[in-house]
Amino acid sequence: MHRLFVAIRPPRAIREQLLERMHGIAAARWQDDGQLHLTLRFIGEVERPLAEDIATALGQVVAPAFEIALDGVGSFEKNGRPGTIWAGIAPSEPLKRLRDKVERALRPLGVEPDHRAFLPHITIARPNSGSGPVADFMARNAGLTSAPFPVAHFDLFESALGTGGARYDSIARYPLR
Repeated sequence: MHRLFVAIRPPRAIREQLLERMHGIAAARWQDDGQLHLTLRFIGEVERPLAEDIATALGQVVAPAFEIALDGVGSFEKNGRPGTIWAGIAPSEPLKRLRDKVERALRPLGVEPDHRAFLPHITIARPNSGSGPVADFMARNAGLTSAPFPVAHFDLFESALGTGGARYDSIARYPLR
Protein backbone atom coordinates (compact mmCIF):
# COMPACT_ATOMS: atom_id res chain seq x y z
CA MET A 1 0.00 0.00 0.00
CA HIS A 2 1.09 3.55 -0.73
CA ARG A 3 -0.12 6.51 1.40
CA LEU A 4 -0.26 9.42 -1.05
CA PHE A 5 -0.97 13.13 -1.13
CA VAL A 6 -0.51 15.96 -3.64
CA ALA A 7 1.27 19.06 -2.34
CA ILE A 8 3.35 22.16 -2.97
CA ARG A 9 6.69 22.40 -1.23
CA PRO A 10 7.51 26.01 -0.30
CA PRO A 11 10.96 27.36 -1.21
CA ARG A 12 13.79 27.19 1.31
CA ALA A 13 13.46 30.86 2.39
CA ILE A 14 9.80 30.35 3.33
CA ARG A 15 10.56 27.08 5.14
CA GLU A 16 13.33 28.85 7.09
CA GLN A 17 10.94 31.66 8.00
CA LEU A 18 8.52 29.08 9.39
CA LEU A 19 11.20 27.06 11.17
CA GLU A 20 12.39 30.22 12.99
CA ARG A 21 8.92 30.62 14.50
CA MET A 22 8.54 27.04 15.66
CA HIS A 23 8.87 27.43 19.42
CA GLY A 24 6.82 28.57 22.36
CA ILE A 25 4.34 25.71 22.84
CA ALA A 26 5.67 23.27 25.43
CA ALA A 27 5.65 19.60 24.34
CA ALA A 28 4.18 20.34 20.90
CA ARG A 29 5.47 18.18 18.06
CA TRP A 30 6.97 20.72 15.65
CA GLN A 31 7.29 19.87 11.97
CA ASP A 32 10.80 19.57 10.57
CA ASP A 33 11.98 21.02 7.27
CA GLY A 34 11.14 17.83 5.34
CA GLN A 35 7.55 17.93 6.54
CA LEU A 36 6.67 21.48 5.48
CA HIS A 37 4.22 21.47 2.58
CA LEU A 38 0.87 22.83 1.42
CA THR A 39 -1.48 19.91 0.77
CA LEU A 40 -3.57 20.25 -2.37
CA ARG A 41 -5.21 16.84 -1.96
CA PHE A 42 -4.79 14.02 0.55
CA ILE A 43 -5.44 10.73 -1.24
CA GLY A 44 -4.72 8.10 1.41
CA GLU A 45 -3.67 4.48 1.07
CA VAL A 46 -3.88 2.93 -2.38
CA GLU A 47 -2.56 -0.20 -4.08
CA ARG A 48 0.39 0.12 -6.46
CA PRO A 49 -1.63 -0.03 -9.74
CA LEU A 50 -3.85 2.85 -8.61
CA ALA A 51 -0.80 4.79 -7.39
CA GLU A 52 0.67 4.49 -10.89
CA ASP A 53 -2.62 5.61 -12.46
CA ILE A 54 -2.74 8.59 -10.10
CA ALA A 55 0.82 9.57 -11.06
CA THR A 56 -0.13 9.39 -14.75
CA ALA A 57 -3.39 11.32 -14.31
CA LEU A 58 -1.66 14.14 -12.43
CA GLY A 59 0.71 14.47 -15.39
CA GLN A 60 -2.28 15.62 -17.43
CA VAL A 61 -2.96 18.62 -15.16
CA VAL A 62 -2.15 21.81 -17.05
CA ALA A 63 -1.96 25.07 -15.12
CA PRO A 64 0.15 28.23 -15.17
CA ALA A 65 2.82 28.99 -12.60
CA PHE A 66 1.72 31.54 -10.00
CA GLU A 67 2.66 33.10 -6.67
CA ILE A 68 1.28 32.68 -3.16
CA ALA A 69 2.17 34.20 0.22
CA LEU A 70 1.96 33.33 3.90
CA ASP A 71 -0.89 35.02 5.77
CA GLY A 72 -1.39 34.53 9.51
CA VAL A 73 -1.64 31.44 11.68
CA GLY A 74 -4.56 29.30 12.81
CA SER A 75 -5.49 25.96 14.26
CA PHE A 76 -7.75 23.00 13.71
CA GLU A 77 -9.32 21.70 16.89
CA LYS A 78 -9.35 18.12 18.08
CA ASN A 79 -11.46 17.23 21.12
CA GLY A 80 -11.94 20.91 21.95
CA ARG A 81 -8.19 21.68 21.91
CA PRO A 82 -5.89 22.85 19.12
CA GLY A 83 -4.76 19.66 17.37
CA THR A 84 -2.93 21.26 14.47
CA ILE A 85 -1.25 24.68 14.31
CA TRP A 86 -0.74 26.04 10.80
CA ALA A 87 0.54 28.97 8.79
CA GLY A 88 -2.15 30.27 6.47
CA ILE A 89 -1.88 31.08 2.78
CA ALA A 90 -3.34 34.32 1.42
CA PRO A 91 -6.41 33.78 -0.79
CA SER A 92 -5.32 32.81 -4.30
CA GLU A 93 -7.55 32.01 -7.26
CA PRO A 94 -4.73 30.29 -9.21
CA LEU A 95 -4.10 28.03 -6.19
CA LYS A 96 -7.79 27.17 -5.92
CA ARG A 97 -7.97 26.44 -9.66
CA LEU A 98 -4.93 24.13 -9.41
CA ARG A 99 -6.51 22.29 -6.50
CA ASP A 100 -9.75 21.89 -8.50
CA LYS A 101 -7.83 20.53 -11.50
CA VAL A 102 -6.07 17.99 -9.29
CA GLU A 103 -9.45 16.93 -7.89
CA ARG A 104 -10.90 16.54 -11.41
CA ALA A 105 -7.87 14.49 -12.53
CA LEU A 106 -8.44 12.00 -9.68
CA ARG A 107 -12.20 11.61 -10.14
CA PRO A 108 -12.13 9.19 -13.15
CA LEU A 109 -9.84 6.89 -11.16
CA GLY A 110 -12.48 6.33 -8.50
CA VAL A 111 -10.66 8.34 -5.84
CA GLU A 112 -13.36 9.53 -3.44
CA PRO A 113 -13.93 13.30 -3.77
CA ASP A 114 -12.78 15.49 -0.91
CA HIS A 115 -15.90 17.33 0.24
CA ARG A 116 -14.14 19.49 2.83
CA ALA A 117 -13.64 23.17 2.13
CA PHE A 118 -10.15 23.91 0.82
CA LEU A 119 -8.28 25.94 3.44
CA PRO A 120 -4.69 26.33 2.15
CA HIS A 121 -2.17 26.06 4.97
CA ILE A 122 1.19 24.66 5.99
CA THR A 123 1.10 22.59 9.19
CA ILE A 124 3.80 23.73 11.61
CA ALA A 125 2.96 21.97 14.91
CA ARG A 126 0.83 19.26 16.44
CA PRO A 127 0.08 19.95 20.10
CA ASN A 128 -1.16 17.05 22.22
CA SER A 129 -3.00 16.75 25.52
CA GLY A 130 0.27 17.36 27.40
CA SER A 131 1.22 20.47 25.44
CA GLY A 132 1.25 23.89 26.98
CA PRO A 133 -1.14 26.69 26.02
CA VAL A 134 -1.06 27.97 22.44
CA ALA A 135 -2.58 31.44 22.92
CA ASP A 136 0.75 33.27 23.29
CA PHE A 137 2.16 31.58 20.19
CA MET A 138 -0.96 32.43 18.19
CA ALA A 139 -0.92 36.08 19.32
CA ARG A 140 2.82 36.47 18.67
CA ASN A 141 2.47 35.05 15.13
CA ALA A 142 -0.94 36.40 14.13
CA GLY A 143 0.68 38.88 11.74
CA LEU A 144 2.76 36.26 9.93
CA THR A 145 3.21 37.24 6.27
CA SER A 146 5.73 36.70 3.54
CA ALA A 147 6.61 38.20 0.23
CA PRO A 148 4.88 36.35 -2.61
CA PHE A 149 6.78 33.22 -3.57
CA PRO A 150 6.64 31.26 -6.83
CA VAL A 151 4.79 28.00 -7.34
CA ALA A 152 6.35 26.44 -10.43
CA HIS A 153 5.40 22.81 -9.78
CA PHE A 154 3.50 20.46 -7.50
CA ASP A 155 4.43 16.97 -6.32
CA LEU A 156 2.90 13.59 -5.58
CA PHE A 157 4.23 12.54 -2.18
CA GLU A 158 4.31 9.23 -0.39
CA SER A 159 4.00 9.36 3.37
CA ALA A 160 5.73 6.84 5.63
CA LEU A 161 4.54 6.92 9.23
CA GLY A 162 7.12 6.24 11.92
CA THR A 163 7.76 6.72 15.62
CA GLY A 164 9.41 10.10 15.02
CA GLY A 165 6.50 11.34 12.90
CA ALA A 166 5.86 11.09 9.19
CA ARG A 167 8.48 11.17 6.45
CA TYR A 168 7.40 12.54 3.08
CA ASP A 169 9.08 11.54 -0.17
CA SER A 170 8.31 13.15 -3.51
CA ILE A 171 7.66 10.37 -6.01
CA ALA A 172 6.67 12.56 -8.98
CA ARG A 173 6.97 16.26 -9.83
CA TYR A 174 4.64 18.12 -12.19
CA PRO A 175 5.75 21.44 -13.69
CA LEU A 176 3.35 24.34 -14.08
CA ARG A 177 3.57 26.17 -17.36
